[in-house]
Amino acid sequence: MNPLQSGPDFIHDVLGIGFGPSNLALAIAVQEHNSQVPDSERISAGFLEKQPRFGWHRGMLIDDATMQVSFLKDLVTMRDPTSGFSFLSYLSDRGRLVDFLNQKTLFPLRIEFHDYFEWAAARVDGLVAYGSEVMSVEPVTVEGEVRWLDITTRDPADPERLIVRRARNVVVATGMEPHLPPGTVLSDRIWHNSELIPRVARLTGRHTPVRRAVVLGAGQSAAEAVDYLHRNFPDAEICSVFAKYGYTPADDSPMANRIFDPEAVDIYYNAPRGVKQSLFDYHRSTNYSVVDMDLIESLSRTMYQEKVRGRERLRMLNVSRIREVEAHHGGLDVTVEYLPTGEREVLAADILVHATGYRPQDLGERLGGIGKLCLRDDEDALLVDRNHRVVTAPKVTAGVYLQGGTEHTHGITSTLLSNTAVRAGEIRDALLAERRTRSFPAPVDAR
Repeated sequence: MNPLQSGPDFIHDVLGIGFGPSNLALAIAVQEHNSQVPDSERISAGFLEKQPRFGWHRGMLIDDATMQVSFLKDLVTMRDPTSGFSFLSYLSDRGRLVDFLNQKTLFPLRIEFHDYFEWAAARVDGLVAYGSEVMSVEPVTVEGEVRWLDITTRDPADPERLIVRRARNVVVATGMEPHLPPGTVLSDRIWHNSELIPRVARLTGRHTPVRRAVVLGAGQSAAEAVDYLHRNFPDAEICSVFAKYGYTPADDSPMANRIFDPEAVDIYYNAPRGVKQSLFDYHRSTNYSVVDMDLIESLSRTMYQEKVRGRERLRMLNVSRIREVEAHHGGLDVTVEYLPTGEREVLAADILVHATGYRPQDLGERLGGIGKLCLRDDEDALLVDRNHRVVTAPKVTAGVYLQGGTEHTHGITSTLLSNTAVRAGEIRDALLAERRTRSFPAPVDAR
């Protein structure tokens, strides 16, 4: 049953588009606020998610992979350390608090952190309509003022039926989409690493022989995919192809990590464009195309041990690029060029995994009609204020907030978990300030 009201007679204060960790953190911030104030001061909020249930990078939930961010940077702690939605509260509820503390680590298993997200999402389930794909966001004009937004979704019970909900604000948090090299044609043999676990399970379940797998990419996901394939296909050769000389270690030193501090967002936001670009370039190595040192050392150790034993299954094709992929009935012919000499080698492969990262989704398409009212800079990037609200044309009082897609304005943490809790609090507070300024009446059934 759909938990959110629809139709023009009910106006939400805010509707969130997408329900990953960012909008989950906002839902928690709203629910905690609403639990402490009278009805007249509550925020009427709802969230629309096209997936049938909560899920976050399920295809990369490798059993022994750990988070790359401290558990203290969960959904709430950086905003409110006393919140009952913290990772520590989750551990206590699951009966694992003491056991986790005995591990002496700041970095939980990825599958455990995902379970934490699911645990938190279940506690705000009444605010979410799952299976609701957003089709459009259209402005509603009253007396020359764009006052509201109509968000149209498909009815999860009847895909032919459309549901329209009205809101004063939307918060877009649709996450990133897989990035693929130009011309890539996906198939049962060619896929993005975001599908790693289900694809491997399908192959092993069908007892499909894998003699050689090729992984393109030089970041954490690429190295994890190489390691996972190497372990799951013990008779196969695994080839890692990347343009670097070797995997680059992630810079997680204390000083570099300060780029993820909440106050770093203020510094970045207020800096001139050239300084922004310099900061981003200087600190790319904290997150982009880098690999945890433990995994680098593990893969290197495996390669050496295989060389000693005389059977080298793990190959690093460094300073190389894939130039051509030809699919045929028996598999793939992957042409790899060694860049220093131009020499080419054709690899007969059964699998090609593109661990080539993610990119922001096209918000112009996502925002529909309201997108035309959002202002852009001279590089065609959206103008966004410090409170994560898109700058809009005059006479637009309805608000569009972004969680993600703001690296150009708010810095490297825009797409990361590090500032999720703080950002959610900032957006909630901005929504409250707007309510007070415009003196909106309380919603009919404010949550």
